[in-house]
Amino acid sequence: MDLQKILEGLSPIERNVLPFLKDGAELRDISKTSGFKEIEVMRALQWLENKGAVKVRTTPKEIVELGENGKTYLKNGLPEKRFLNSLRGRMTIEEMKRATHLDDNEIRICMGLLKARYAITVMGTAIEPTHERARLLKDGFPEEDVIRKLPQPLEALNENEKSIVNRLMKRRDIVSKNEVKLKHVELTDLGKAIMNEMKNKKVDFIEKLTPSMLREKSWEGKKFRRYDVEINVPKVFGGRRHFVNQAVEYARRIWLDLGFKEMSGPMLQTSFWNFDALFTAQDHPVRDLQDTFFIKNPKKGLLPASGITKRVKDAHENGGDTGSKGWGYKWDGENAKLNVMRTHTTCLSARTIASLKREDIPAKYFAVGKCFRNETMDWSHLFEFNQFEGIVVDPDANFEHLLGYLKNFARKIGFTEVRFRPAHFPYTEPSVEGEVFDPVHKQWIEVFAAGIFRPEVVVPLLGKDIPVLAWGPGLDRMILSYYNITDLRELYKNDLKQLREIKMWLR
Repeated sequence: MDLQKILEGLSPIERNVLPFLKDGAELRDISKTSGFKEIEVMRALQWLENKGAVKVRTTPKEIVELGENGKTYLKNGLPEKRFLNSLRGRMTIEEMKRATHLDDNEIRICMGLLKARYAITVMGTAIEPTHERARLLKDGFPEEDVIRKLPQPLEALNENEKSIVNRLMKRRDIVSKNEVKLKHVELTDLGKAIMNEMKNKKVDFIEKLTPSMLREKSWEGKKFRRYDVEINVPKVFGGRRHFVNQAVEYARRIWLDLGFKEMSGPMLQTSFWNFDALFTAQDHPVRDLQDTFFIKNPKKGLLPASGITKRVKDAHENGGDTGSKGWGYKWDGENAKLNVMRTHTTCLSARTIASLKREDIPAKYFAVGKCFRNETMDWSHLFEFNQFEGIVVDPDANFEHLLGYLKNFARKIGFTEVRFRPAHFPYTEPSVEGEVFDPVHKQWIEVFAAGIFRPEVVVPLLGKDIPVLAWGPGLDRMILSYYNITDLRELYKNDLKQLREIKMWLR
């Protein structure tokens, strides 16, 4: 390796820190002797290590350090020493407080410690010194000797000092033990050669070329610092959005580009919008505690305008104006008021349809948001997941259009193999489930629940029967293969290494 080239490529901070390096030197000591901040020294050491000039060894050590009270006592003396110095004959506790300026807690601790050392006697509220007071003040307090030595590695203290540290730790904020990672430097042969070269030659390189240097030609005859663009440098992990949010934002852009408007709404919904408006019977199993998260406080919400509520009630009881016979039971308004964590974003579709006016049709809407179901967690199920919701309200819409939207979305997400099979949902007819092929698990996974809303859903909300295409893909399952993740639970484990190293969403 060309020593001269390396010397010419040293940054100012490397050149400034090098003279303070020696084998076994610790980062904090180098910082103190050089006058540079620890972060600056660490940066210089990283660059020198990349050049092979030094090796940085990290060792964990337990350090005994002073707390805030310890720093105060180092300056003003221990409370018990100040207590004894202020005790002149018999004095009351109140007199001692005024004389020492110690608080109630410190006075109490001092009395306990000094009684244990037979330096005082206490009779009621009166305190008297003993003959031991003079000897204790003369010999001094070993605790102060230990405090003066800190901070220190625990291993550097003798057994008596360690015992004193343990006693002091029982008191408030005097000392503490903290595990730190000490960084020690070892100079390589190359590092030593660089230091010798620096001693023998004065190094003065131009770091950057300025307009004034060009005008005055002051750069002539001087050397520019070399920049090695091939050397390994420390990894830098820039800030970025969570990888799941990157995928969510991409999927959102797909629907926006297709001309859809975005719906939004709260995660907390009444059962009316989450179930009843979607013609889900009030005795349907999905409304049981084992499937749905019901809220205790507030337990109930408000029902919408009486007109919509009545039409939904009629649809459930006898079909209302939909041409259906309904479910044939007596609908319970109090049951519909129960608050739940939304089990799907389809409740937002129901709210949107109810708000549409005649001039708004045809219309296309989508939503993205968290949904919650009381699921047993495994590689393909979570109790919290991201769902995309879509509706198309159009008199000319048909089932073929629905499949086209779903295939288009799956293809843009990255799945070329999509298949559909008949399904049943309380609020759509015909209904379909869509699956994509997972190349990691080598199996088909369900991601779409879709269909055309039944008249029992559309008529009470919109006032007339118009085809409404509806779907709800579960996005989390669709992004597993892209990130080479085999388990849904890994999406949200907040592993710092994973978050730093996982690839960007670049579909």
